[in-house]
Amino acid sequence: MQYCPTETPINIFWINHGVPECFMDTVSSSVTAGFLLIFGLFQLFIYRKHATEISRGQIRKSNLYNFQIFLLIFVFWLAIIRFFLQAEVYSNSKVYGFMILNLCTTLFMYPFSILLLIKERYYQLPSLPTRGHGLVLLIFWTLLFVAQNVTFFNLNYKEWWFNMKSVKDKTEMGLFVSRYIATFFIFLIGLKAPGITSAQLPMEDLDNLIENENQSTFNNAWKKLVSLLPFLWPKKDLILQFRVIFCFALLITGRIVNLFVPIYNKKIVDSLSEPPISFRWDWILIYVGFKFLQGGGTGSMGLLNNLRSFLWIRIQQYTTREIEVELFRHLHSLSLKWHLNRKTGEVLRVMDRGTDSINNLLNYILFSIAPTIVDILIAVVFFINVFHIWFGAIVFLTMVLYIIATIMVTEWRTKYQRRMNLADNKQKARSVDSLLNFETVKYYGAEQYEVDCYREAILEYQTEEFRSNITLNILNTIQNIIICGGLLAGSLLCAYMVAENKGLTVGDYVLFATYIIQLYVPLNWLGTFYRAIQKNFVDMENMLNLLREEQEIIDAPDAKDLVVHQGGIEFSNVTFSYNPDRVILKNISFNVKPGKTMALVGPTGSGKSTIIRLLFRFYDVDSGAIIIDGQNILMVKQSSLRKTIGVVPQDTVLFNNSIKYNIQYGRIDALDADVIVAAKAADIHDKILALPDKYETKVGERGLRLSGGEKQRVAIARTILKAPNIVLLDEATSALDTQTERNIQSALATVCANRTTIIVAHRLSTIIHADEILVLNDGVIVERGKHEELISRKGLYADMWNEQLKSLELTPKPQEMAKQVTTTSNEEKPSTYHHHHQSHH
Repeated sequence: MQYCPTETPINIFWINHGVPECFMDTVSSSVTAGFLLIFGLFQLFIYRKHATEISRGQIRKSNLYNFQIFLLIFVFWLAIIRFFLQAEVYSNSKVYGFMILNLCTTLFMYPFSILLLIKERYYQLPSLPTRGHGLVLLIFWTLLFVAQNVTFFNLNYKEWWFNMKSVKDKTEMGLFVSRYIATFFIFLIGLKAPGITSAQLPMEDLDNLIENENQSTFNNAWKKLVSLLPFLWPKKDLILQFRVIFCFALLITGRIVNLFVPIYNKKIVDSLSEPPISFRWDWILIYVGFKFLQGGGTGSMGLLNNLRSFLWIRIQQYTTREIEVELFRHLHSLSLKWHLNRKTGEVLRVMDRGTDSINNLLNYILFSIAPTIVDILIAVVFFINVFHIWFGAIVFLTMVLYIIATIMVTEWRTKYQRRMNLADNKQKARSVDSLLNFETVKYYGAEQYEVDCYREAILEYQTEEFRSNITLNILNTIQNIIICGGLLAGSLLCAYMVAENKGLTVGDYVLFATYIIQLYVPLNWLGTFYRAIQKNFVDMENMLNLLREEQEIIDAPDAKDLVVHQGGIEFSNVTFSYNPDRVILKNISFNVKPGKTMALVGPTGSGKSTIIRLLFRFYDVDSGAIIIDGQNILMVKQSSLRKTIGVVPQDTVLFNNSIKYNIQYGRIDALDADVIVAAKAADIHDKILALPDKYETKVGERGLRLSGGEKQRVAIARTILKAPNIVLLDEATSALDTQTERNIQSALATVCANRTTIIVAHRLSTIIHADEILVLNDGVIVERGKHEELISRKGLYADMWNEQLKSLELTPKPQEMAKQVTTTSNEEKPSTYHHHHQSHH
């Protein structure tokens, strides 16, 4: 038995304008079956060792999956029928070795691919939930479809069935059409992967964020772009609108120029190669002029592109500015609850990458992807009309295969990009969090621990980066094979038609080669642009999530400004909880009369600071009402409410700016003289003048260059400068020494005079002057009254007062302190010294 017909041995791959059937079937079946055998067995081994069966309840019925199985069986039987026809039915037919090889590979490939398909449907590897098929099946189905398309090389091959001269040819043509349609749908359905279950295995390390990491970045892409439209069109600037229109006009002009550059190159070549030879200097000038407008193959250096880039700068700046301002405004509008849970470093990273991604998306889509696709469509139409339909088909087929392969592989590697971004966020958040808490690190000597944790974060990021880069190399290789295949097919066909005098000239070959290279250079970048767009969509997702973060505390639709005449405050049956399982305040009711002072005392966690936050409307009450001068604060604008109230918080955080800036923040338009008056009232003026830069002294990150007492006095000065109608003091003097506290008490008394005041106090001695004292315990008011009344009742307040008196009595006098220090030094008992030292403070 011969392996190939005598006239077309296996070593001949091109004869009579076509590829012999023996060579084509041998190569296609061997490559496809070999690939499936090697990598398919490896996949089965991995599944057998690591896969877990998916619960039948999680697997949904799919008619498309059943159709996928049917198509594989259908192509399988087509191959068997074709072999039978070749061997028995066709007249003068003879069985050759390549036919048996093709049959054997068919008997192996399709059942084996169905086995892999079933494995992927009913089993899952212990990794992230997948959304599509594995690479083995995807590449196998791609090879099947490519093998059918290679058949088109034989359109002019006289021995092939395209001639349709006999019953055999017509039957073979029918089988080919059936195979082509079936393999096309197998390939197409394979991209959709209807049989793959996205069931999640019970793995503890998979959270909701990672669960969706295989989701396409182009999911809801249109909605994402629509949400950005208000920032893209400069509706209030006519000059910028004109710039946008002119930029698009330049873009259209560039498409026309790209077509005429190779045309005039052809004209010049024909004028120099075909008689009568002539010197067409005018064509050369036009050609060079077009090249000057066009620039390189991608238009990166041409006049049109440079002019468009220059005009687009202002438009890009407008978009960036509007998005960053809106995002910054939105972040400030979010509730305190959200800000307490955020990670500063991660939020800043999301903001930076998100705003950059918007501009990149515009540039890639408008000025790279869209022009490239338009150029390709123009080229297809041009080649069909001027050359031959097959040139247009080659260009179109190459484009389709390239785009499909790019999208398929890039979507597959999306999860690696997302993992890399998550690891990058984690690394940056870890470094920022560690640096912000460097004092705690120093206190516990944990420098090496922080360095080790940061090293682990970097290693995790680099691992994900390595996987992302490996998959990128795979994508680049596939793209290069497709582009070079299209270039080879078109060049061979064009050179053949020139050599055989079939209506094409040398100038036409130059035209084709020039145009095709000019076309494929940006097409080669298409994958890069697609990946960049995909990455920018990934980066944009987190930013859009920030913009979509709902504001928990919002003004009512008909909210009005708070009008304060006297400043009376009323809490009416207020109940509040941060979490549903723990109620902080339980039906709290009290009244603060205008101009009076109320103090809140009680154990830690009793709800004192929560009352301050609710009054300032950082949170909304679960039930009840908070009323100021007869106006429910839920029905007034937050800005007017907070403008009316001045707060001295327990934990003062300052801007990394000058002392003057931080005090003046209480009233931005205050004069320097007012700032000085407020500083004097807060007993910090003299301390500021003792500093080298006085009021221009920088306070450092979060005010860390100042002591706790100095920061609190700056906060008091800031509130004094604000001169609010209502004053809230949340442990306002907790960080001050006794003497400074006494000095500030008079200043606070001045600023609180004739103003409604609520004081949260730890030192009971600071609130004995209060008009009313509320004692809270476990979210309930257990006692209320003046200082003397509460002492006489001998309840919780009296116990707290007695405890503080005992602590004062236990505090050693200075002479005793010095004596104790000496004794400790002689007897080497540092623990006693530290005990008394801490008691003193």
